[in-house]
Amino acid sequence: MTVHLLLGRLCVLVNHLPTTDSDLSNAIAAERERQRDTLAMIASENYASESVLEAQGSVLTNKYAEGDPGNRYYAGCEHVDTVEEIAIERAKELFGAEHANVQPHSGTQANLAAYLALLEPGDRILSLELSHGGHLSHGHERTLPHDHFEVFHYTLDVDTGRLEYDAVAERAREVNPDLLVSGYSAYPRRVDWTRMQAIAEEVDAYHVADIAHLTGLIAGGVHPSPVDTADIVTCSTHKTIRAGRGGMVLCDREYADIVDRAVMPGCQGGPLMHNVAGKAAGFGEALRPEFEEYAAAILENAEALSEQLRARGLELVSGGTDVHFALVDLRNTHPERTGLAAERALEEAGIVANKSAVPGDPRPPTRASGLRLGTPALTTRGFGPDDLRTVANLVVDVLENPADDAVEAAVRERVSELCDEHPVYE
Repeated sequence: MTVHLLLGRLCVLVNHLPTTDSDLSNAIAAERERQRDTLAMIASENYASESVLEAQGSVLTNKYAEGDPGNRYYAGCEHVDTVEEIAIERAKELFGAEHANVQPHSGTQANLAAYLALLEPGDRILSLELSHGGHLSHGHERTLPHDHFEVFHYTLDVDTGRLEYDAVAERAREVNPDLLVSGYSAYPRRVDWTRMQAIAEEVDAYHVADIAHLTGLIAGGVHPSPVDTADIVTCSTHKTIRAGRGGMVLCDREYADIVDRAVMPGCQGGPLMHNVAGKAAGFGEALRPEFEEYAAAILENAEALSEQLRARGLELVSGGTDVHFALVDLRNTHPERTGLAAERALEEAGIVANKSAVPGDPRPPTRASGLRLGTPALTTRGFGPDDLRTVANLVVDVLENPADDAVEAAVRERVSELCDEHPVYE
């Protein structure tokens, strides 16, 4: 049985645009071609199935549904109630959660809802520093959480690139936070959720686990889950789980009411019911046995990618990966090249990745010294470990030969061959 998602001809709601709005139609068609003809290695990206796309492009986009199923502020919600209830029940089954709110428009809004549910203005948040792998929504200085709460940070060990839990505990004692955030955007190792919960409890803080990147790995049973450990779990619903684009909050029943009210009206008004339908469709796919194979294949591919990158001389933060991406540190092997320059060079060759800060990075995040390379989307296309070793070689060829047109052309040709071997959205 194949573990990748079968993606056939993309024909959902594209029959009218060519005649009614050619400019928009052409832009969408061009994006489809870009996705088909390049290697998507941004760790937060994936390919939604035909079913998810159909759900998200449905008439549900027309319906306002402020409130919860059975308790809406508008009439005519009987069918969207059914859609949301399907998404909720599937989410609870996937993650073993007592309560799920599937309305957040994004993982960031799921985090905002968690903060609003648990905290008062001026309370203290302790989260991982952005340059060490945290996320903007964990309290970056230019975000809403930073404006409303006192935000402090812990860091990774800059030598090992790993969380040192004793150091996190010491930092928690210093800061005495009201809320501890775990779960990260660019940390390539497993998190000890139980240890983080113990740290939170020691300082009488709540614990929010943000599994935005890990949602599909946890649903597929190949990564430990913080559900039933952390007080509240937040996530994205489109990355490794490849459901409808958006966010979700999972919690025990004791937090259900305050979470629901924090989502709406606390953070947003009406849910995007077409996206909720996309979440339901994707969750349904994730409940099938083959999704476990897919999740396992993501990790197998990430390991193959990491091993080959290291074999070709690149340094990886923490020395490898336990998750769906490798984080390359360019400072020693390519000190003259920024993450931004590497990102642009790879894109010219048909490999779409993203720059990333690394622990102790002297460069600003807009330039950075790292490169994050993910495997979820390529795994969806059907790439296997041998393919990922090939891709690793192509990445290194580009990095080792800056501004070499012949190398770029050769890599792009091989990228084209790989895309043809593993088609998407034909």
